[in-house]
Amino acid sequence: MGDERPIAPPIHLSTTFERDEAGEYSGGFNYSRDDNPNRRMLEQALAALEGGAEAAAFASGSAAAMTLFQALRPGDHVVVADDSYYSIRVMLDEVFVPWGLTVTFADCSDLAVLSGAMRPATRLVFIETPSNPLMRVTDIAGAAEIAHAAGALLACDNTLPTPVLQQPLALGADIVVQSTTKYISGHHDAMGGALITGRDDAFWQRIRAQQRLCGAIPSPFASWLTLRGLSSLVQRVRWQNESALEIARFLAQHPAVREVLHPGLPTHPAHALAAKQSTGSGGLFSFRIDGEAKDALGVAARLRLFRRATSFGGPDSLVEHRASVEGPNSTTPGDLLRLAIGLEDPSGLIADLERALTPVRATR
Repeated sequence: MGDERPIAPPIHLSTTFERDEAGEYSGGFNYSRDDNPNRRMLEQALAALEGGAEAAAFASGSAAAMTLFQALRPGDHVVVADDSYYSIRVMLDEVFVPWGLTVTFADCSDLAVLSGAMRPATRLVFIETPSNPLMRVTDIAGAAEIAHAAGALLACDNTLPTPVLQQPLALGADIVVQSTTKYISGHHDAMGGALITGRDDAFWQRIRAQQRLCGAIPSPFASWLTLRGLSSLVQRVRWQNESALEIARFLAQHPAVREVLHPGLPTHPAHALAAKQSTGSGGLFSFRIDGEAKDALGVAARLRLFRRATSFGGPDSLVEHRASVEGPNSTTPGDLLRLAIGLEDPSGLIADLERALTPVRATR
């Protein structure tokens, strides 16, 4: 093959790479579980976006979180935000507590509560800000100070705001967690996750070793799709962020809506903090119907532009009744609907919501 110099990178589907005559891997790759050209390009791009030293890509956001917790040792203590993504909490309860981790779920948006949850054995504090779906905001710099004073690391899930709107490493976090399935890939067609570190230290080397040994890695094609999504990330996120705020303002004035959970609204209790540490909250937010769970489910059923599906960050706007998805142990209010704003014109989405909310308003 010649020097084609393509603008779009090629997809390297090979699972293995050839040694040269001297028995060396002069091309820099030996086996795709260890490393792959597409995955390496993605990791380098993610590290640059988050302002980190290195990044490690995984097959999903859950696989990234799993590897983070597995890099700890049985007997270590972890403080985890009690409103972190539901699957993370279930993973800890059902997998890592039996494995040997000690976990304290705490309201990390209250720094006094976070400080009180720390123990001598605490090795990691895990926060998500804004949280999903309750949209609580945690002071990243304050949480980092508490974690570091106790000799622990701070990991911050940055999936919702993305590095476009928030930079946790610059605020003192040690590791950023991303579900690249969401805004990073941005098209509802590539599953993935990533960890990005502020420094290449011994803990990061344990994460790298588990990535290679356990193999929870993205395929070359998934890596390629995710890297393709990065090229439009800034424009997509800015549009979705602005559209979500416009729609949240509409809902905040609607008589059938009890509460809108969006940090960009002045009524949010952490509005000032959110404005200080980020330039937006992204395209995801929640609102509560002035009614019961059946009313919220009715609104979701009547929506036409919003599609009833899990996930967020793609071009299609989605609605989800989180309490139903999370099941009987959910702490999410039954009257809550989560909206993931896509790339449609916000005026059409507002009209869709207005029509779906009319029957609820009529009963009030």
